Amino acid sequence: MITAIKKNEALITEMDSLLNTTGFHLWWLGQSGYLLQWEGKRVLIDPYLSDSLTKKYLTTDKPHTRISELVINPELLKNISIVSSSHNHTDHLDAETLIPILKNNPGIKFIIPEANRSFAAERVQCDIDFPVGLNDKQSVTIEEFTFHGIPAKHNEIDRDENGNCKYMGYVIKFCNYSIYHSGDTLWFDGLADLLKTFKVDVAILPINGNKPERKVAGNLDFKEAAELGKAMNAGCVIPCHYDMFSFNTADVNEFAKEAEKINQPYTILNGGEYFSFNKMPINE
Repeated sequence: MITAIKKNEALITEMDSLLNTTGFHLWWLGQSGYLLQWEGKRVLIDPYLSDSLTKKYLTTDKPHTRISELVINPELLKNISIVSSSHNHTDHLDAETLIPILKNNPGIKFIIPEANRSFAAERVQCDIDFPVGLNDKQSVTIEEFTFHGIPAKHNEIDRDENGNCKYMGYVIKFCNYSIYHSGDTLWFDGLADLLKTFKVDVAILPINGNKPERKVAGNLDFKEAAELGKAMNAGCVIPCHYDMFSFNTADVNEFAKEAEKINQPYTILNGGEYFSFNKMPINE
């Protein structure tokens, strides 16, 4: 089992100690889950903080054997302004994670793809009107964080009968910062050019690849993640979606080699570890 750098109460203590510092901080919570902290505000992105998938698939032909320890009990997460889900797969929309988070954070906003409203509301046991739904080419601003909807291909760019994307990524803009969290996606025509327009400081991209024999939808592989970062002119790429389940992972050192080959800046985090980013404010 891969141990976390910090977890549970120690992780909360670290987050609290950085509440009043400059720039933003980004903790990896495992899989595609992150906590973004800026100017005392906290945003959760695609958290998966349970063993629900391990239990669900225990006696099937695709066991989800966990290989990294759980970083934090979701009941410990407080003062969260926003939580987002990129799509309906459980490692991105987990009832055991989200129900206690929604309960313990009065006033929290829950951002989802509009196409998934009914499914998401039923899964997390909330009112149908509670989630904030987005589609591609749409944005919403909550407490100085603007979420821009970006299509995701997992394994297709799938839409509902109203043309709403079922799989999405988000560009999150706040102050003069821009973060892209792809959700689960393959590379598709026009993605890099679309992302260039946002001048992304940090791109959070999956590296586990697309292997049909795993019997799950695929993602960018380690080479594609490095190359997409370069193609969109990302200031830094942070790899994710590896080291959670033994059957669906990748060697992050291979990603590092590919990024170094093409001079794409990157940061590799361990579970419970954070990344800090700070740049000069825009002159008014």
